[in-house]
Amino acid sequence: MGEALTGLKRSCMCCDVNESMIGQEVTVMGWVQRRRDLGQLIFIALRDKTGLVQIAIDGKTAEKDLFAKAETVRSEYVLAVKGLVAAREEGNINPNMKTGKIEIIAKELRILSESETTPFQIEDNITVKDDLRLKYRYLDLRRPSQLKNLVLRHKVVQVMRNFLDKEGFLRLSRTFSRTPRQFLWSASVPAAV
Repeated sequence: MGEALTGLKRSCMCCDVNESMIGQEVTVMGWVQRRRDLGQLIFIALRDKTGLVQIAIDGKTAEKDLFAKAETVRSEYVLAVKGLVAAREEGNINPNMKTGKIEIIAKELRILSESETTPFQIEDNITVKDDLRLKYRYLDLRRPSQLKNLVLRHKVVQVMRNFLDKEGFLRLSRTFSRTPRQFLWSASVPAAV
């Protein structure tokens, strides 16, 4: 069972955290992409719809409860993390990440939802059978390439709707007053003459 979100509110998305925020306290939320345990130092790559940010929990400086909780975190857990934005050391900068020059030093960590082991990794460039991807479509849609396609579709439809609205068109949707079962019944009963 997950912890309550009471008292926490997201201050920014994962990829919105940048070098100008060094020293500021932020709250981010998302899925755990991966966790690396280096003994007294745990790194969590946290993912939301904007991308990844690295969370650091140092066993020497963090509270024992916080560090113990970080040790239980697994891939695809949903977390809320409050902490201070810090610059990464020179040798730890990751030029392949948008947030590769910073990390968040966790002061508070809440596990909002636990997850079982997923049938495939939630990342691009993986080889998974299509039937497995379709069976777990809700997981497949979390992959960056799939998310990019959803965002593109949303923007295209939004542009079309805005254009048609400016041209004076109305968007109509038909509501059904009967359930599909009623339609089946009425179709199976011969019409009275």
